Amino acid sequence: MTADRTRFARRLFAGIAPQYERMGAVLSFGQDARWRRFLVSRSNAIPGARVLDVAAGTQLVSRELAAGRNVRVVALDQSEPMLRAGSEPNRLAGLDDQIQPLLGHAERLPFGDGTFDAVSFTYLLRYVDDPAATVGELARVLRTGGSIAMLEFSVPNGSFARVGWWIQTRVVMRLLGTAVSPAWARTAAFLGPNISRFVARHPLESWVRWFQEAGIGHVRTRSFLFGSAVVLWGVKS
Repeated sequence: MTADRTRFARRLFAGIAPQYERMGAVLSFGQDARWRRFLVSRSNAIPGARVLDVAAGTQLVSRELAAGRNVRVVALDQSEPMLRAGSEPNRLAGLDDQIQPLLGHAERLPFGDGTFDAVSFTYLLRYVDDPAATVGELARVLRTGGSIAMLEFSVPNGSFARVGWWIQTRVVMRLLGTAVSPAWARTAAFLGPNISRFVARHPLESWVRWFQEAGIGHVRTRSFLFGSAVVLWGVKS
């Protein structure tokens, strides 16, 4: 059965797929490419390895992995419009043979244990009912010694940075979203409060614990843009 949270995410992303990459760059002040590059740099996959990219969306991270690491990527996402929006960029980059788009859910992966040499996922855990169980499922399909890395939005700790983040997520993003389309207006209104609620309920220490409880060791984190985004990574013990 598909959870309400999953159905909501599917509707949300279906409406913003065509402008997703451009708007992601604008709303992150052009920093999203830097975050993705760092995420990919945490992978220990060697050329020819098989990598699973979950919540792949338009496959920005998948392309970064395929081109930079010379690996084969299964790009899994629950949104067909998002995956479809990445097909032309994949073709233009000459990466069609290395990236396999696949519809699916992170909570129920259609793969056997230890199938992949590395796993990555972006902006996923806010859209699942049980983040800890989802991390466990992602770790299940990772081989022993393989790396797993995630990118997620967060809330800055410093008071000055937090005020700036609040203005950005509650005012600036809403104005920009409204100017683009009704779908982006809804997304912009949703995103800031959603991040705040998630971080209040699940602080960074919880994210680290989810990895550790899933059998991931050497867990490390790095924050970006005053703590607005976090990359967390580790290796399966």
